[in-house]
Amino acid sequence: MIKLTVLYPNNADVKFDKEYYTKQHSQLLSELLGDAIVASDVNFGLTGATPYIAAPYVVIANLTFASLDSFEKSFGANAAAILADLPNFTNAQPLVQISEVV
Repeated sequence: MIKLTVLYPNNADVKFDKEYYTKQHSQLLSELLGDAIVASDVNFGLTGATPYIAAPYVVIANLTFASLDSFEKSFGANAAAILADLPNFTNAQPLVQISEVV
């Protein structure tokens, strides 16, 4: 299994439209990547290590794929459309990591 993790860093100037992300962007991912997505979750940051510290990430999103090949075939063909949608919900520059799930 392969997990794509997208981390949206938090800062004083960050804008993130949760409603757009959960309704439109998630639907776009579902339409474009379809059955290639085995599982997904979205985590909205609340705090850091203590309630008085801001969360380091405003959002962490995970998409799980059966294999690296499955990810590359589905995402590669649709990357431009997915990335073009980012300005519709955030001004953050996301960090991306692809991991092997064991």
